Amino acid sequence: MATRDKNIWILIVFILSGLVIGGLLGQLASKVDGLWWLSYGESFGLSTPLQLDLSIISITFALVVKINIASIIGMAIAIFIYRKV
Repeated sequence: MATRDKNIWILIVFILSGLVIGGLLGQLASKVDGLWWLSYGESFGLSTPLQLDLSIISITFALVVKINIASIIGMAIAIFIYRKV
């Protein structure tokens, strides 16, 4: 029998896949007249990259998170499926 510690990784994978699939569906739904509201959302993070130049190596940091209604619905469906499994 699996413990809760092992199941937390499965939950994280379910949630991330729900966010990604929902985000993709939201972008596709933006082109459909009746489903435009699924693509409504916000993006936040470092939109301009942060560069660290150490003369030997140059490192660039950038992270932007885009959340829309479809990705939130996908995350909710993923949590529902996780609870049923």
